[in-house]
Amino acid sequence: MHNLDRRKVLSLGVALGLVGAADPAKAWAWASKDSVAGSGTGVDPEYVWDSATDPLMVSLLQNGQVPAVNTAMAGWVNNGDALPAGLPAELTAHLRTVNKLPPWADPVKLARAADFNRRKDTYLFVLYGLGSGIMSTVIPREARSVYWSVGGADMKDRAAKTFTFGYDLSQLDAFKPTGQFVVTANKTRLVHGAVRHLLPQSPHWRAVTDQSVPISAADILVTFHSLGTFVRRRLLDWKVPMSAADQEAFLHSWQVALHLLGVPDEYIPQTWAAAEAQSAQVLTPILAPTPEGLDLAEVLLGLTAEIDLGVTRGFLNEFVRYVLSNEVGDWLKLPRDYAAAALVRTVWPAFILFREGLSPVMPGTFYMFDQFVRGLAMLFLNKGSSTTTTPITIPTGNRPG
Repeated sequence: MHNLDRRKVLSLGVALGLVGAADPAKAWAWASKDSVAGSGTGVDPEYVWDSATDPLMVSLLQNGQVPAVNTAMAGWVNNGDALPAGLPAELTAHLRTVNKLPPWADPVKLARAADFNRRKDTYLFVLYGLGSGIMSTVIPREARSVYWSVGGADMKDRAAKTFTFGYDLSQLDAFKPTGQFVVTANKTRLVHGAVRHLLPQSPHWRAVTDQSVPISAADILVTFHSLGTFVRRRLLDWKVPMSAADQEAFLHSWQVALHLLGVPDEYIPQTWAAAEAQSAQVLTPILAPTPEGLDLAEVLLGLTAEIDLGVTRGFLNEFVRYVLSNEVGDWLKLPRDYAAAALVRTVWPAFILFREGLSPVMPGTFYMFDQFVRGLAMLFLNKGSSTTTTPITIPTGNRPG
């Protein structure tokens, strides 16, 4: 595994807008008093998986019940839908327990988060797509797990499923009976349980991993920080106006999402300060290139070729570098386009100022940037696919060799 020395970890943490950076050799030290639970066991989440879901998925896979489960769950979409008929009794019992918001969920904050997502969607499309999406390819465990699971063989479909998760979380009614995120999160949790059983059976994954079982609670936290924590920090870096209440609501939507994915409450940060401290420990030190990640990054960037973004590939590469850092761009072997780099770095801040009503001066290239953002929005709103729906299904195998 590629290792970064402490100085590089610190500089990369600064480049990605993450406050501070932990020593890669440091053991788990995040204080559970800073979690939504307010206390905890102190056990490293690296060795915590999903005790409620994993044994159930092993049983369903070994008994050959997953195809029938996928068929039964295909029409289960909205949060207010009844649980599907025809599911194994143990799965129905499990879903009755977990298919609901935690008692500490605040509907007022969730409603404000939905409104925040609507008001700031221009920047969220860019940051989730070209920031978080591409960052996932330099998170070694995530890149290897995605690549060698069955979804890695069809990255367009795999990306569409990821878009579905983000799209459903961002909807105005995401957590309401008419929304879909609670169901989407529970389906994703079942998928994670299946992958934990299947991926260790892959000789290709075993040859490159440093884990015995993938998708630990720590891994899910890493993904959260590459999304929520990173996005909020970049919005602050870009001086996008956000009230304290907006920021708190945005965090709360992610807190509920983590709970629904099965992360124990003792690991879910209570505040953004706690989230940034955790991110500095679990995300920044582990970022590194892998052969799998390089391949995935090219596929993800290639998806944009099907959308008219109104920009060159050089512009796209430079925007990724602008959002993530030149170091990450070098890892991904993104060719330089210095004219595009200068354009991005001068016009994007002016674009934000004009859009936010903070400057009366419209950049001369405003419409090019606007078309670029609209194209990314279409990719997101279409859930990364030309089809209207991309169902999340439980896998029964791994990527072929």
